[in-house]
Amino acid sequence: MRLLVGRIGRAHGILGEATIEVRSDEPEKRFALGAQLHSDEHGVLTITSGRVHNGILLLGFTGYTDRNQIERLRNTLIYAEVDIDEAGEDTNDYHVLQLIGCSAYLESGELFGEVTDVINLPGQDLLAIKTPTHESLVPFVHQLVPIVDVKAKRLVVIPPDMSGVIS
Repeated sequence: MRLLVGRIGRAHGILGEATIEVRSDEPEKRFALGAQLHSDEHGVLTITSGRVHNGILLLGFTGYTDRNQIERLRNTLIYAEVDIDEAGEDTNDYHVLQLIGCSAYLESGELFGEVTDVINLPGQDLLAIKTPTHESLVPFVHQLVPIVDVKAKRLVVIPPDMSGVIS
């Protein structure tokens, strides 16, 4: 499956490097030397160089050797081919796409709703769950989401106090 991993920004220097707006939680894997990224406009882009400069990722690509060439890639969205069923480093690693569409059940077994989004916040992720009457945001922590079965597209949630309901 193709997952969005970044956006190419402005050219940096004269040797064909571009700034990258990283949209991946595994940049060391997605932006490794030799990795192939895909774009709708420019096809396959193979990484030939990579470094961090002042906290900004800079990448070079095969066939783009100067500032003018790399500037043509500006604002290009880049994707990686990813097996979303591949096991993560931790047994509790999930891709967002594995969680969206899961049915959320209460501990009693009653259907609570369907996961429609995963909101990434600095402190923790939130599951947006659409119920028949509202949308509920549930922190994606083991204490409130004790069971996650992505193969069955099912999870168990203990929703927090309903005072945070979004109508």
